[in-house]
Amino acid sequence: MKHGEERKHKDDEIVELIRSIFNSHYKKYGSPRITIELRNRGIKINEKRVERLMRVNHISAEPRKKKYSSYRGEVGVKAPNVIERKFDIGEPYKVFGTDVTQFRIGEDKLYLSPIIDFHTREIVAYDMSVHPNMHQIKRMMYQLENKYGKYLSGSIIHSDQGWQYQQKWYQDFLKEHGMIQSMSRKGNCLDNSPTENFFGRLKEEVFYGQEWRYERIEQLREAIHKWIKYYNEERIVIALKDSPLRYKNKIIQSNV
Repeated sequence: MKHGEERKHKDDEIVELIRSIFNSHYKKYGSPRITIELRNRGIKINEKRVERLMRVNHISAEPRKKKYSSYRGEVGVKAPNVIERKFDIGEPYKVFGTDVTQFRIGEDKLYLSPIIDFHTREIVAYDMSVHPNMHQIKRMMYQLENKYGKYLSGSIIHSDQGWQYQQKWYQDFLKEHGMIQSMSRKGNCLDNSPTENFFGRLKEEVFYGQEWRYERIEQLREAIHKWIKYYNEERIVIALKDSPLRYKNKIIQSNV
């Protein structure tokens, strides 16, 4: 009976810590990420125990919902699928992904266009606009150039067949910087799954079921800015067992 009480007390302490981690990460962490976070804090625990404690205490995230598509058919020059789902070749700044997703608040819409480093999962550049036009893509690409221009030559940037990526300006920009263009096959979201996963996670954590929080587009824009900073700096990527920026910094330090 004594050992049973001790076990219950330890479980209560772990549950409170799990709940704290779950709440501080937009209530969207599942047992794998919570297990990694607990281990990062020096707590020896396996995922099955975390999963059991979460299930018994009704701590769980909701499933994802559907995406927006920018495909408009043949409006320019298309590119082959260069990466063929080989998203990660083991180095940062080698394979990037991009796409556009839509948010709707009443009659107003907001479009997010990010560029993701497929190795570190870092959002290396992004732009938000109420109009999904080429001005948005240009701002995003210039931001990428200003921040990481010296790394771009020889890198691959992958997208779907959205109209933006078929435009001459976009393709000329890539050629000017020595980048290789790659496109998903038509109607095949798995060809750009890391970007799709990012959009799904973002919307689940700051948008779906929370639309009532945003009376104006600017409020949503600020929430997305805040979340992307959190995603880059704090949110654990299971495959990396760390956040994108912490993982990238480890690579830089090990190379030094």
